[in-house]
Amino acid sequence: MPLEFEPRSDEAVRRAQYCGSGEWTDDTLGAILASGFSDAPQQVVSFKSEVRPWRGTYGEVADFSARVAAGLRARGVGPGDPVAFQAPNWMETASTFWALAILGAVPVPIVHFYGTKETEFILRQSKAKILISADRFGAIDFLANLDHLRPKLNDLEQIFIIGDDVPGYAESFSVLTDSDPIDGPQSADPGGPALVAYTSGTTADPKGVIHSHRSIGFEIRQLSALSANGGRPLLVGAPVGHGIGMLAALLLPIYGRNAIHLIDQWNPERVLAAMIEDGVASGSGSTVFLTSLLDHPEFTSEHAELMTFIGLGGSPVPTAIGERAEAVGVSTVRSYGSTEHPSISGSRHSDDRSKRLTSDGRLMAGVEIELRDEQGRSVSAGEPGEIWSKGPDCFLAYTDADLTREAIDDKGFFDTGDIGVFDSDGYLSIVDRKKDVIIRGGENISAAEVENILLHLPGVAEVAVVAAPDERLGEHGYAFIRMVPSGGDAPSLAAVQEHLKNNGLAKPKWPEEVGEIDEFPRTPSGKVQKFVLRERLRERPA
Repeated sequence: MPLEFEPRSDEAVRRAQYCGSGEWTDDTLGAILASGFSDAPQQVVSFKSEVRPWRGTYGEVADFSARVAAGLRARGVGPGDPVAFQAPNWMETASTFWALAILGAVPVPIVHFYGTKETEFILRQSKAKILISADRFGAIDFLANLDHLRPKLNDLEQIFIIGDDVPGYAESFSVLTDSDPIDGPQSADPGGPALVAYTSGTTADPKGVIHSHRSIGFEIRQLSALSANGGRPLLVGAPVGHGIGMLAALLLPIYGRNAIHLIDQWNPERVLAAMIEDGVASGSGSTVFLTSLLDHPEFTSEHAELMTFIGLGGSPVPTAIGERAEAVGVSTVRSYGSTEHPSISGSRHSDDRSKRLTSDGRLMAGVEIELRDEQGRSVSAGEPGEIWSKGPDCFLAYTDADLTREAIDDKGFFDTGDIGVFDSDGYLSIVDRKKDVIIRGGENISAAEVENILLHLPGVAEVAVVAAPDERLGEHGYAFIRMVPSGGDAPSLAAVQEHLKNNGLAKPKWPEEVGEIDEFPRTPSGKVQKFVLRERLRERPA
């Protein structure tokens, strides 16, 4: 049964605008993938894993994916039908995505480390009738989770398991490959759903973001033209269940006829070894991927040479991290976007160094934004405002129609919830999220402003400043600090405040509490889940 959703109210206007300009085409994801596979059948495909390693070619994964597509079609899957999958970065997982694209069906990826709460929500809301999952991966017992979930999910009819332990209520994933390969990509509406990507949890429940073949197709073409790593193959550690992982590993390389390299667990030591073994770059994406490599004692100049050009995004990118990378010869560029609108702005390696390090670049092709104050009025250059965006890669709708109506205004602009400022040269800088603003005694404090200064303290790897409840002031700042492995103990509150004082930050902006944290709670893209940190502070005993 095709995915049920309510398109955004301005979709007809968008279609006329972007099809008329040529920014939208009639190519489906299936057609894009089939063309790439057939043009470079000997191109390398590699999956690094301690449990399910695989290495082969485009030709081999194309045949495997076409067989999976045939197996799914034999079980009733057709164009527009939602099919969920939840497994690590394995060949079978990637082939499931490619198979669904070839069928014109709608992939509903679930990040492999999501627990029963998130998984139940996604399966229930998407109404997927088929789930492809793993049996287990490390400490994750997918089968135990399924035992808990199955009685609650009336729409779920068929389950296929990747692995040797297949319970009686499911079938082995291998049965899907018993059919002859499907003959080419199936016909699908290019303006219809191509993907449901669930946002990665900066709110209590994930939001189902629906993209069309046209919006994703434009995004693929745009990012391929930028080629952030200078054309060197990229080892991707972001989960393919998340938008960044899907684009970076399952779509962009094939469009560019480039090698595909994935790893199923982000382990800096393994990543550094794989980089040398295969001559690939890594560290792009959220800043945690880059800093974890730079922090590791086995990081050498040879790795830095492979990482000459790195693109950072998916979370705020402090200037100090870019400066640290540049010190070892790695040029970084920053980009800004979201699951709903993947590429709003971005810098280029040819940009002035100060612009690359301190801004999130200029607007991408076709993108329009308005920066608005609290009364909805446009602000001037140099003044911060809430970012409202529109563009060819902006999403089709949420799975929840009420959320779509709340997020899109009557001019077709999307409410990003982020606060940005343009400089006089047209470079955009993201200065905060609305929810990252700490309101202390009626004064707004930018968490990002405090974080960027604290990152210059010796031994500090990462900082997250959030609002803590305060009976007198309403809120005050709490600085969670993660140290580099050899960085010693976190600085004391007195040391933090002295550092902020020496850097000229007004006293009301100083955090009034500091705590060391070994690992931050993160979204699949690596973004710190500040709502989890805020909840911890709210739940503390009085």
